[in-house]
Amino acid sequence: MVNVEEIGPVEIGEEDRLFVLTGAGVSAESGLPTFRDNGGLWNGYLVEDVATPEAWHEDAEQVWRFYAMRRRDALSARPNAAHTALARLEQRLGDRFYLCTQNVDDLHERAGSKRVVHMHGELFRSRCERACGRGDFFDEGIYTAAAEIPRCTCGGRIRPHIVWFGETPLFMDEIYAEIERCTMLLVAGSSGAVYPAAGFVQWARRRGLRTFYVGPELPLNASQFTERVMANAGEALPRLFP
Repeated sequence: MVNVEEIGPVEIGEEDRLFVLTGAGVSAESGLPTFRDNGGLWNGYLVEDVATPEAWHEDAEQVWRFYAMRRRDALSARPNAAHTALARLEQRLGDRFYLCTQNVDDLHERAGSKRVVHMHGELFRSRCERACGRGDFFDEGIYTAAAEIPRCTCGGRIRPHIVWFGETPLFMDEIYAEIERCTMLLVAGSSGAVYPAAGFVQWARRRGLRTFYVGPELPLNASQFTERVMANAGEALPRLFP
């Protein structure tokens, strides 16, 4: 375990492939709140009241208002140095770089990242609650009152394209295939509490790979990492990957 003052550049060889997972801590550095940092609350909302399929079925109005607030927060936030460092790294490595995020905001894209995999969905996309075949779509509007929740042509309500607790994350086959291909794994700002993302480092360690964690606090799966850097991602990543 090292502090930010001890960080030196990480050497990435011409044959290396880097898998990166970012979590809520990276977005928090841009001012976006997280459930974890607020004792299971987000501006007074409990996870089970706004981020589960049951919450949607029981009180879609409240869920709709909650995601309206999250969209407004995301629009006012700006990418930080961690987002920028990862975008530069993608430019340098090309398809040898794979960025998977647990975050639903678009800060990686706004920093310049082109190929971002959102395993928990995207805040500015929506889909039909009935999974009728329409698919998810870009939705830049701010959610308003529940009476205005739009309907799909099939009659179902349009819901946020978010993977709620109890639902299956997206792109898992692709993600595991990339973990099998990578030669290095970096996790930034993830608590190590939410699966399956918390298990990615275990897959990498089984292959004997070098694994990095960057964050101001140790994650729950800290013992799985070969190197742990105790610092905010915005401070550490530009030094690790200049």
